[in-house]
Amino acid sequence: MSPRRTLSVGLAVLGLAGAVFVVRRPLVMAAPACLAGRWHGCYDTENGLILMMLVGLPPAALLVWALAYRRRAIGVSLAWRISVADVGLVYGTVPFIWMTLMPGPGAGVVPGRVSLVPLRDLITMGPLGIGGNLLILAALGFFAPMRFAALASVPRILALGAGCSILIETAQFVFRLDRVSSVDDVLVNAAGAALAALASRRWWRTTAEEPSDQHRSAPAAATSGPR
Repeated sequence: MSPRRTLSVGLAVLGLAGAVFVVRRPLVMAAPACLAGRWHGCYDTENGLILMMLVGLPPAALLVWALAYRRRAIGVSLAWRISVADVGLVYGTVPFIWMTLMPGPGAGVVPGRVSLVPLRDLITMGPLGIGGNLLILAALGFFAPMRFAALASVPRILALGAGCSILIETAQFVFRLDRVSSVDDVLVNAAGAALAALASRRWWRTTAEEPSDQHRSAPAAATSGPR
């Protein structure tokens, strides 16, 4: 492993350890319910979901290794990058979307609320709210260009993030989850996806690279006819 890669991995581990240290108390509060396998108190709380995401990191890493091993065995180029992107897209996006769809105390009773004035809700969000909204689609923005050449563009990722966020806000309103469907959420979610895409730009897939997991034996088969 090169010194630069070693430094990057070390910084990532230190960053993760620091984040866990900051949120250690809420995670400890959710631990009893999660360890007991109870839905209430674990999977219906943000603390519980974050805890289970941390617990699930080793299985996710094992899945990345298994996918990369299989792809390398059949001759797929960039096997590790594709495998990390596949797992990262799902593992880093689904739990955060789940959090945004958690019902509030007045779910099903309080009518849906909509805020369509841009930038009005940013003040009430506060730094923590803005940071959380930036993270919701960050994994999508980071890994999608690594996996799909068609998405290797900041404007496309911005549009994809905005579209996904609009679907989330629409679901909050339609299912009456006691949440405010805000245009500012869409703006911040899309911005988070775009910023994350910029962070992964050096690993984006290009059209010149192999587009899928297809075995390279197809061209060989085409040239192995009767002689």
